[in-house]
Amino acid sequence: MTPAELAEVVLSAAHAVFVDRGLDPAALPGRTAVERPRNPEHGDYASTLALQLSKKVGVPPRELATALAEQLGRAPGVKSVEIAGPGFLNIRLDAAAAGQLARSIVEAGPAYGRSTTLAGQKINLEFVSANPTGPVHIGGVRWAALGDALGRLLRATGAQVGTEYYVNDAGSQIDRFAGSLLAALKGEPAPEGGYAGAYVAEIAAAVRDRRPDVTSLDDAAAQEVFRVEGVALMIDEIKSSLRDFGVDFDVYFSEKGLHERGELEHAVTRLREQGNIYEAEGAIWLRTSDFGDDKDRVLRKSNGEWTYFAADCAYYLDKRERGFDRVVMMLGADHHGYIGRMKAMAACFGDDPDANLEIMIGQMVNLVRDGQPVRMSKRAGTMVTLEDLVDAIGVDAARYALARYSSDSPIDIDVELWTRATRDNPVYYVQYAAARTANVGRNAAEVGLTRGDAEAFRPELLGHDKENELLKALAEFPAVVATAAELREPHRVARYLEELAGAYHRFYDNCRILPLGDEEVTDLHRARLWLNDATRTVIANGLRLLGVSAPERM
Repeated sequence: MTPAELAEVVLSAAHAVFVDRGLDPAALPGRTAVERPRNPEHGDYASTLALQLSKKVGVPPRELATALAEQLGRAPGVKSVEIAGPGFLNIRLDAAAAGQLARSIVEAGPAYGRSTTLAGQKINLEFVSANPTGPVHIGGVRWAALGDALGRLLRATGAQVGTEYYVNDAGSQIDRFAGSLLAALKGEPAPEGGYAGAYVAEIAAAVRDRRPDVTSLDDAAAQEVFRVEGVALMIDEIKSSLRDFGVDFDVYFSEKGLHERGELEHAVTRLREQGNIYEAEGAIWLRTSDFGDDKDRVLRKSNGEWTYFAADCAYYLDKRERGFDRVVMMLGADHHGYIGRMKAMAACFGDDPDANLEIMIGQMVNLVRDGQPVRMSKRAGTMVTLEDLVDAIGVDAARYALARYSSDSPIDIDVELWTRATRDNPVYYVQYAAARTANVGRNAAEVGLTRGDAEAFRPELLGHDKENELLKALAEFPAVVATAAELREPHRVARYLEELAGAYHRFYDNCRILPLGDEEVTDLHRARLWLNDATRTVIANGLRLLGVSAPERM
C-alpha cells in the first residue's frame, strides 16, 4: 500500500464516521496526506485529519480521532491505529499491505514517483544564460545541474516546461569580446575590459580559418566579422559543453533577435498602454517605483540607445506571449538586487509578480583540491570552467554534487571527496547501492531465482524490521519528488537517495536474498528479490531526475 493509497483509506474511514454521526461529508477535504513519523516506534504512518476537522465540525479532536481509529482499524491492510496527544493517528500496516508496495513499484517502473501535482502549469525555465564571451564557468555549471534537474522534476509532476538559454549576443560585452579576438589575431594585448585566456586565441584562429579574408580587412570590418563568427563559435562550444554535461535546452534565445524583430518597441507599446511609461530628459522611463522598485528605470537613453533592462522587459513579454503562465529565472549571486526591478516590471505589464514571475538566486561554488581553492583554468585563464570540473571529478559526481545542496547555500566541491570510492562520497554511496541491486539480479539469475508471477508474490513474508524500514523509505519517493518540484529544491531528491541507499544496505546486510549453496528457492527469496528490484527502480528513477546514471557495475 502506497502512502497515497493509505491516505484514500483514511478519507474513506472519515467519510464513514461522518455518515454514522450525521455530520456533513462536504466538510471533508478533497484529499489528505499521511506522513512518516520521525520515531519508528510511533507506527508506519501518521495522520492529523482529526485535528484538521475538529473545529470545522464542532467535535473534540480526540473524540473524532477515536471514532476514526475504530473505523480505520477495520480497513484491509491496517494492522493497528493508536491515538497520540490531542488527536494524532499513528497507523501500522500489516506486512502484506506494506509489502505490496514492492510489486507496485516494479510494475510501475520509470513511472513510479511521477504525478500530476503540477498539471496545468505551463512554465518557462531559464537557466545558465552565460554570456557567449567565454566557456561556461563553475557558477554557470551549478545552474546547469540544478536547472536541468528542476526541469526534470517539474515535468515528472505534470507541468509543461520549456527550458531556455538566453544568449546575450548584443551590447558592449560582445563589442569587447570581438575586440579581444581581433587583438589576439594581431598578437596584441586584449583591449581594456576585454577577455584573455588561451580560448580567445583559439576562437580567433578558428574565425581566421573560417574567414581567411579577415586578415585583409580594416579593423572595423574585421571586428564585425569577429563579432558574428566569434560569437557563433563560442555559442557552439557552449552548447557542446552543456550537451556533454547532459544538458539540452529546448530553446537558445537570441537577445540580438529581440532587437531585430522590433520586440523592444513592442514591449514599450504594451507598457505605455498600461500607463506606466513616461518621458523625461529625452529618455523613456518605466514607472517601476510605483510597484516596489527603489527607483524608476530607463528603457531608452536620450541618445537613442536601448538599456539592458529594456531587453529584459521585451524578453519577459515574449515568454508570456508564447503562452507561459509562469516565468522562472535562475540567476547568480550578483543578481540579488535584480529581483525588485523584475518583479516591478512584471507588475507594469499588468501581471501578478508572485504568480507569473519567479526568480531564484544561486550562491557561489568553489572547486577545492588539497584544502585549497582551485582558482584558475589552464584554458580560460581566470576561472574554473565546466570542463575543469568534469575533468576533476566526472559528469555524474559533478551533477550530483551541484544538485545536492540548496541553491542559496555556497558550496565547496572537494576533488578528493568526490573522486573517492568510499561511503563518505555521496554519489558513490548511492550509485554503489544501484550497482548492488543489479548485481543481486545477475546472481539471482545464475542460481535460477526469479521474482515469479506477480500473483504468486507473497508480500506478507516481508516482515523483518529492515524490510519494513526499506519499504517505508521506498514509499516516500513520490512525496519527495512532488515536494522537490513544488519548492524548487532538487537537493531533496539527492538527500532522499542517500537515506534510501542506507536503508537498502542495511536490508542487504540483514536479510539474505539469494539461497545458500544447495538451499531450495523459497517464496521468501522471491519476495526479497521483488524488494531488491523495487529499490533498483526507485534509485534509478531518482538519479535520472538529477541527470545522474544508475550503473549496473562499479
